[in-house]
Amino acid sequence: MSFLDGYKVLDLASVGPAARASRILADYGMEVIKLAPVAAKGGKQTEPVYHAYGAGRGTRRIRVDLDSPEGRATVHRLVKSVDVVIESFRPGVAKRIGVGYEELRAHNPRIIYCSTSGYGQDGPWSQWAGHDINYLAMGGFLHCSGRDAEGRPGMPGATVADSAGGGMQAAMAVMAALVNRLRRDEGAYLDVAITDGVLNLTSLYIDEYLATGVETGPGSTLLTGKFACYGIYGTRDGKAIAVGAIETRFFGNLCRLLGLEQYAALQYDAARQDEIKAAMRAVFLSRDRDEWTALLAGENTCATPVLDIPEITRSEHFAARHTFMQARHPVHGEFRQLGPVLAGNPRELPEHQVAVAGLTDTDAVLAAAGFEAAEIARLRASGVVE
Repeated sequence: MSFLDGYKVLDLASVGPAARASRILADYGMEVIKLAPVAAKGGKQTEPVYHAYGAGRGTRRIRVDLDSPEGRATVHRLVKSVDVVIESFRPGVAKRIGVGYEELRAHNPRIIYCSTSGYGQDGPWSQWAGHDINYLAMGGFLHCSGRDAEGRPGMPGATVADSAGGGMQAAMAVMAALVNRLRRDEGAYLDVAITDGVLNLTSLYIDEYLATGVETGPGSTLLTGKFACYGIYGTRDGKAIAVGAIETRFFGNLCRLLGLEQYAALQYDAARQDEIKAAMRAVFLSRDRDEWTALLAGENTCATPVLDIPEITRSEHFAARHTFMQARHPVHGEFRQLGPVLAGNPRELPEHQVAVAGLTDTDAVLAAAGFEAAEIARLRASGVVE
């Protein structure tokens, strides 16, 4: 049994942090009901590709015309049967269209209502548009990252703000609110600001500045590349090795295996770091990445290969941990996908049958919420639901 079996979340978003939060909650057992506009009014909503966000695992879909009074009334009835609502409208929009927290709480006082936005529901930036890179910029993440050849912060290799700053924050807050509801029998409103989540990710640097006045930047601290023991080194074949030998014994092992024992005692000698880095770069360029991996990875050096995405999908380690699962799409056929990998989730799952694009579960969702068959038929005929 999954931890969150029996709970339901009504997700009013399509992509981004809210969709990532729903993915996490679904993997832990929640039933996710994705609510989208009816086809005629869905042009502004991004439709994710078939394989994104777990390809709809644990998700049912419904289309409702929120522009119509009867559509809003349908949502008001539907919310009585769910535990959580997640939305990602611009601050103020959900209330304006009749699906804000106060409107839905009137129909379900125990609802956990989670609003995800870039900068929060209030404050001078609250109405700014943005995406992942903007939130990383405003939360200090990009400033502390490495620079490209032109001196600009490098492009992130993943949507860190959407995933960790937003999606994981939202899922964690929802779970905490559900625990609180068990104790106090009350709902909650959650203002999930993605940039706040990024601040949490950069908190070591922010707190250091507030306490000491020391400003973190690329190459200025241990974790941003000041010392040779923590960095990325190119190899002969154009690939790379990541080194995280922070502890003295790990750096000593690394120096010994690289033939650079003379530097083991100078690990944190700031005046010698350029020299040590140059020596390590030269040695790493003498062999291919996989040769270094075979020599170093298992020897307590904190040295690992920088893997590309295809290499990850072929990894014996991830295969042994049942990291990937099978899925089948009615048009695109069979494919592998990342399974529910976060701690506490089952690892060996049956093949996931992906729903064809445009297919909804409206009748089943509304019936489970107490709608009669005749009501559902009438709502369909009038175009309120699809």
